[in-house]
Formats: sequence, structure tokens, C-alpha cells
Amino acid sequence: MKHDSRVIGASAGGVRVLSTLVAGLPSGLKASLFLVQHLPASYPSVLPQILSGAGPLPARHPAEGAMIEQGNIYVAPPDHHLLIEEGHLHLGTGPKEHFVRPAVDVLFRSAAHSYGPRVVGVVLTGLGQDGAEGLLTIKQHGGVAVIQDPGDALFPSMPESAFVSTHIDFVLPLVNMAAFLVRLVSS
Repeated sequence: MKHDSRVIGASAGGVRVLSTLVAGLPSGLKASLFLVQHLPASYPSVLPQILSGAGPLPARHPAEGAMIEQGNIYVAPPDHHLLIEEGHLHLGTGPKEHFVRPAVDVLFRSAAHSYGPRVVGVVLTGLGQDGAEGLLTIKQHGGVAVIQDPGDALFPSMPESAFVSTHIDFVLPLVNMAAFLVRLVSS
């Protein structure tokens, strides 16, 4: 099975963790990454610039209707949900979930419905429960569920919540995450 869609969610402590993760990814990765990082809606986000500088893959806030290309990192812009529809991205301003927009669950559910077993969902460090329901949806559609080892996370409640509500396929420390995600592309 081709696992070429990586959906990743983080909250508190996520900028540092995401920077470390993308630093370990190779250029020319035969997959796309879609990220939700909880950030205040009232501030401009420089996360794409941070991630582009941390590793070889280009990161950006996509425009509404943007076509998905392999080897790119798509970052949810402030105050917009990031939704995946076969081959395209959409930005939503629907209701907040878990008191946040963008929400990890919204991204994960849209990916599961569009790409089914091709999706790898990853819940990283963060506060709250965002990502747990979406990771369950990914599993129900045949995808792979991964969490950062809660003992390795700066803020363990997001990965712990996912662990409690979903049969997790892999629990990994951050140091092993990038290599693991690369291996899944070819499996």
C-alpha cells in the first residue's frame, strides 16, 4: 500500500517538534505533508518559513483550491481549517473544534475520507484532545495511526488522548519519527 499522505497535528511545543521532524526528511520525498499547529488566530504565522529553513522540503500556507504536489509541506493558515479533497486543498472557516481553528481533527477526517488507507496520521506534542477523533477516523478508513511517545512529548495530553481512544499502530520518540515516515513511503 502506498502511504503518500502524512497528516500531522501539534499544539503546545509543536513548532520545535515539527522543526526537528522536517529536518530529518529527505528532499524529493514521494509524499505530501499536511500540518496543523495550534497558533493564535490574531497573529501572522511564520511557521512555513521556519519549516522551510529547518529541512529540505518547501513549506507554505496553501491558497484555497491549491493542487497537492508531492514533496511539499502544507501548513494550515491561522484561523482556517485545512481540508483535503482528492488532489486539492480547501481552507475552511467553519466552527472551531476543541476551541481551535485550525483543528487537527478536521484535517485528519478530510484526509481519511479522501485518501483512506494511503493516510498516515501523526499526533505530536500538545495540550487537549485534538487529533484523537481524527486519528480514529483514519484507522476506520484503513490508514496508519502514529503518536509521539507521550514520555518524549513536551506536552503529552494530545498523544495520550489519541492513545486512549484509538488502536495506535506505532508509538515513537521524536528522534525516530522522520526515518519511520520515510520508510512508510516505500512500504
